[in-house]
Amino acid sequence: MKRVWMLAALTVASVTGLGYAHPFGNPRVVEAKGLGTLLQGAKMPPDAKALLVTKCADCHSSETRWPVYARIAPGSWLIERDIVDARKHMDLSRWELLSMEQQQVLLAKISKEAKSGDMPPLQYVALHWGAKLTHTDVRTLSTLSKNAGDSEATASGAGDAVHGKMVFDKRCTGCHSMEINGEGPKLAGVYGRKAGSVAGFDYSQGLKNSGLTWNDATLDKWLSGPDSVVPDAKMDFYVPKAGERRDLIAYFKLLNMGS
Repeated sequence: MKRVWMLAALTVASVTGLGYAHPFGNPRVVEAKGLGTLLQGAKMPPDAKALLVTKCADCHSSETRWPVYARIAPGSWLIERDIVDARKHMDLSRWELLSMEQQQVLLAKISKEAKSGDMPPLQYVALHWGAKLTHTDVRTLSTLSKNAGDSEATASGAGDAVHGKMVFDKRCTGCHSMEINGEGPKLAGVYGRKAGSVAGFDYSQGLKNSGLTWNDATLDKWLSGPDSVVPDAKMDFYVPKAGERRDLIAYFKLLNMGS
């Protein structure tokens, strides 16, 4: 009996000790400053800001609330791994340090993932039922990508392809590349291509059935608001400045001419 108790004590000590190991990185080293410090200067509707703080800050900021079981290995390692990964993708504690372009990309991703149901992840909701997004929450977060700025008038005139590449590199590469499909379809040859036609990419049914061909007019309308073109559009990113849309289109057109 004594041996059983000793073995149990050693097991508890080992598990507790291993809980202080951090094989995937240690997200606990960043000092918490309080939920009220998050997104103070963020330009977004107050209800959307409140949702991000109450339902996303646990993983996507330094304001993680650590439950007791988060010190019990190996479960603690998995929790820390998920939080380290989440902060790499979006850290609300560092929002003010991001450029406007980076903020706009993140707002679009938040909107997209809220609509798709990808966030919060199932393993988190299983332990935190209150984090599940309601239909009202999804509608609130879905407006974030439109909050980056008011769309200007339709782009016109010759664009600057060199600047267009800079806009693409800053704003589009989070979801798109030229040669491979990612969160968005590959964009090599997009100018002049039929919408929804890249093999291997899961387009919305509305875009596949739209009959659109990507040219100056259709690309400008799409970039200024995808859901105004196709109601079930999966893309939530907007380019509010007409000049940047014009330059992006010039860049796509130049690539198509060179292919």
